[in-house]
Amino acid sequence: MRRFILPLCLALGACAGAPVQETPSRAATPETSSLPAMKTFAVARPTAPQRSNRDIARDFLDLAFQLESGRQLEVLSRFEGPISIRVTGNPPPTLIPDLNRLVKRLRNEAGIDIARVRSESSNITIEAVSRAEIRRHLPKAACFVVPNIDRLSQYRAARNSRATNWSLLRTREKLAIFLPNDASPQEVRDCLHEELAQALGPLNDLYRLPDSVFNDDNVHTVLTGFDMLILRAFYDADLQSGMTRAQVAAKLPGILARLNPRGERLASNPAPSTPRVWINAIQTALGPGARHAQRLGAATTALRTAQSEGWTDHRRAFSHYAMGRLTQTTDPDTALQHFRLADQFYRRTPGADLHRAYTASQLAAHAINQGNGPRALAILGPNLGIAERFENAALLSTLMLLRGEALDLVGRKGEADRIRVDSIGWARYGFGADWAVRAKLREISALNPARGRSGG
Repeated sequence: MRRFILPLCLALGACAGAPVQETPSRAATPETSSLPAMKTFAVARPTAPQRSNRDIARDFLDLAFQLESGRQLEVLSRFEGPISIRVTGNPPPTLIPDLNRLVKRLRNEAGIDIARVRSESSNITIEAVSRAEIRRHLPKAACFVVPNIDRLSQYRAARNSRATNWSLLRTREKLAIFLPNDASPQEVRDCLHEELAQALGPLNDLYRLPDSVFNDDNVHTVLTGFDMLILRAFYDADLQSGMTRAQVAAKLPGILARLNPRGERLASNPAPSTPRVWINAIQTALGPGARHAQRLGAATTALRTAQSEGWTDHRRAFSHYAMGRLTQTTDPDTALQHFRLADQFYRRTPGADLHRAYTASQLAAHAINQGNGPRALAILGPNLGIAERFENAALLSTLMLLRGEALDLVGRKGEADRIRVDSIGWARYGFGADWAVRAKLREISALNPARGRSGG
């Protein structure tokens, strides 16, 4: 299931005083709006994997033969034959277009024989229900996927049965995905990508992956080039349901050499595994339910673990980012140092461009609050394109709004007004309802010290 972990969240509380909490992004989109029209992404631009096939083979095996709990799976399970998918419940207006785009990508990029149908006998059912209904069944889940049922009303009776036990599956025939219909369009789409990817393929998540939705940090929320390669290999003709880890491992080198010839030329540089103590600490620090002191203690544990492991990758950066988020209201100077360290470690990690764009939002917010428009513009410069390439409308609109404040600080008011207006269409997809969009506008406007002096 997809948990409410708030990884590189978009609350810019370093200067606005916002605590770590659910942000206005979790808001339904009304049928009508007084704001400019919603914008959506049209063309996917996935980035090819930047690791060797030897390392990708290891990733594949750890993703495919283990559950998130750490339990090992005896055999590979997947759908055999064409896959049909239908939508039930009360889907929001953006769900069907986003699903159609994703199905097209799965067919073209992963080579999966999948199609949307209206038949009740479909292999995969996506039921759109309220967040309250989802939380009645799984209080910490935003969305989730279950085998061998097709309605949420069946889940409570089936949850402890053999039918819904992933570790007992030998082949996949029927699955249900439960998505919220009263969340922002981006959150619904993010759930769709993550849950459909797990319905089709690997059931595990790995924090060591910087470029994948199969990672509980939730930074990547649409399927990446790496993810499509994993799914293409998952459904390769040389594999089938019921194969053991050893049998799959014997086939993978040939499969990956054929599907990803570039990976044959790259040197192996395997990332170390992630210890459970770090995973638990990060989930406590950024997940729901803990008090601030508990969050801060957990973030400290995560950072110390990352340091003791000798990490210099995105997990070390993420540890600093968590510390920054949790100290920004009480010790802004310390938070700023953590955000700067996060940026340094992200810069060293191939495939962490999107992570750096999140960090840029915090660093630019600080510069704006200090009245340093040129510094904020320099930070934001390359990151708007990154947010757009990775189809993150919430991040893109946030960066655009920050750029608007920075432009105001350097006296370029006309440009500032234009980019703010242009950002609203993306904010409507990323944050949802009008009130949530306006809350984001106010939050970022409040960063600008010039507004306080001028009474704006």
